[in-house]
Amino acid sequence: MATRSPQHTPAVWRRADLRPDEWTVDLGAAQRAALVAAGRRLAADGATIDRIDRTAVALPGMDGDIAAWSSMLESGRGFVLLRGFPTDELSDLETELAYVALGAHLGRPVGQNKHGDLVTHVRDERVVDDGATVLLYRTRKRQDFHTDGADIIGLLCLHGALAGGESKLVSSGALYNEMLHTRPDLLGQLYRPMCWDRQGEHGEGEQPWFELAPLNDIDGVPRLFYLGWYIRAAQQHPGVPQLTDAQAEAMEMLERLANDPEFHLVMTFEPGDVQLLNNGRILHAREAFDDADDLSERRHLLRLWLAA
Repeated sequence: MATRSPQHTPAVWRRADLRPDEWTVDLGAAQRAALVAAGRRLAADGATIDRIDRTAVALPGMDGDIAAWSSMLESGRGFVLLRGFPTDELSDLETELAYVALGAHLGRPVGQNKHGDLVTHVRDERVVDDGATVLLYRTRKRQDFHTDGADIIGLLCLHGALAGGESKLVSSGALYNEMLHTRPDLLGQLYRPMCWDRQGEHGEGEQPWFELAPLNDIDGVPRLFYLGWYIRAAQQHPGVPQLTDAQAEAMEMLERLANDPEFHLVMTFEPGDVQLLNNGRILHAREAFDDADDLSERRHLLRLWLAA
């Protein structure tokens, strides 16, 4: 069995270790003005989000802020919440352009699905869930702790839910350390390849599942990539090896720890909030929510994926 060591970085935390002032930033008037100017200029120029990079639009006076936020993501707690993004001063198009411009100063926007969409709208679309191919972010159901498919994940809140929808974050390093301390045998199971369902995001001729271990050491650092419902959904496909009892127990332990209030942080989104997280350090979850019938009044987030 491989010799493994606990992780010791600021990104390894439990809820009691955190103070709100560590991870909350209230945008000031100058920062908001720079974002408003960027959004309006890009819209006036007919810019499209696929052509926005940090050289395409300046954010005057924000270089130091962006460097600080990048440091919080890379070498700090692994996440930050920016409050006061100027959605109240921008049109829908200007908001989206300004948001991508901000993201482009933190990383490179990357596609989130087989269509290559750089921004996705996270809201309940009232789609019929067939239990296999409907992505949970298009519903109001709970999403358990998971990772997404990029280095940095951004969520901008345009509209909150009637009730529920809280965001929860947990340190993947803290989960790793706890499993290493109490059940190193189950931690080892997460290093074994498992089959994942593609959730309908595969091309013609591709098999609807792929194989990947949830845990891999990258440059000597454990990195957890995990969506439990993708792994369980893959079990339906012919030819997919069934999860062993030990693998299933390892998944259950990981999820049980993540859902323990001792480990995770809860935050509620307000319009203008931007949550940024390091996908290699943090797992995130969303509680189920109640929503309005009117589409314009429903909980609505803009999601951005960035390669750092």
